[in-house]
Amino acid sequence: MVTYIHERADWPKFHWSEEKIASLLADVRHRQGRLIGRMEAMGFKLKAEASLETLTEEVIKSSEIEGEVLDKEQVRSSIARRLGMDIGALTPADRNVEGVVEMMLDATQNFAEPLTEHRLFAWHAALFPTGRSGMSSITVGGWRNDAKGPMQVVSGPIGRERVHYQAPPAKTLRREMRAFLKWFEGRETIDPVLKAGLAHLWFVTIHPFDDGNGRVARAITDLMLARSEKSAQRFYSMSAQIRHEHKAYYDSLEATQKGSLDVTAWLTWFLECLGRAFGGAEHILAAVLAKGRFWDRHASASFSNRQRDLINRLLDGFVGKLTTSKWAKIAKCSPDTALRDIDDLVRRGVLVKDSGGGRSTSYSLVET
Repeated sequence: MVTYIHERADWPKFHWSEEKIASLLADVRHRQGRLIGRMEAMGFKLKAEASLETLTEEVIKSSEIEGEVLDKEQVRSSIARRLGMDIGALTPADRNVEGVVEMMLDATQNFAEPLTEHRLFAWHAALFPTGRSGMSSITVGGWRNDAKGPMQVVSGPIGRERVHYQAPPAKTLRREMRAFLKWFEGRETIDPVLKAGLAHLWFVTIHPFDDGNGRVARAITDLMLARSEKSAQRFYSMSAQIRHEHKAYYDSLEATQKGSLDVTAWLTWFLECLGRAFGGAEHILAAVLAKGRFWDRHASASFSNRQRDLINRLLDGFVGKLTTSKWAKIAKCSPDTALRDIDDLVRRGVLVKDSGGGRSTSYSLVET
């Protein structure tokens, strides 16, 4: 029979090999500092744009890990509106998008505020505004009660499920969460980057909610990483990297939760994943700089609001091909108006017609 770490007599006294992770932690801290330094040198506008792109990525990828696909423009518009950023036309966001954004921004923008039971309940309520997860009614803004049986992480078809993990019983949650929150806000001398990794593991091991535990855990991780940098601006996405490495993520969690309180292996994986997340920030930086260069080159040009909005969408990574019909739908204008907008940009050397023609004609930004 499997013994989970929360069932061990020494739970939750985590320990690890300082010798095995020291050089890895030092390298991560060095790379983290270099990245923050580079971003600080970019100037206010580009720095804000990079943070917006990173937060958008963080929200989208954290939800994708749980199998939920969010609309990028809705997420980006919701974040920009809440941060008071002018990005042109804003896309109305669904309430589930607003809820995830609300949680993530509270975690990152208010990182210095204490993490409390009340705050976690507010995050959870924001994630599930209807009180349901899919078709199922769940306890929202409160700890799970295990009315439908023990909390298990399972996979596989009905009748042949594989249990990866079973969380502590609901009757212990108040005690478990009091201990977690006291430690989280404690003053012990542990590097906050390590504390982010430990907090993630500890929270998902307790698994205190009916649903949304992974997303809340990643918000807690972002909160502690923001504390490690003493900055609300985000320039890398841990969730995006976890999404990319989701199998290794779940494998590492399962092995740790079925192991001892020696969490060296988990912290090693967490630090290595975080290091790779810094590498992902290079793509965001490159895109932001390219966008800045584009608008610098066209600083004296006159574009309509529709044109500016669609150009920005292309610069931000437009999904699929840009056609006249898509332009008309996004800009809420007639196809004739969309064609005039596009033809104007083609004449001015901003857009180029892609190969092909007829009804399938599509357009791309001119690369420079």
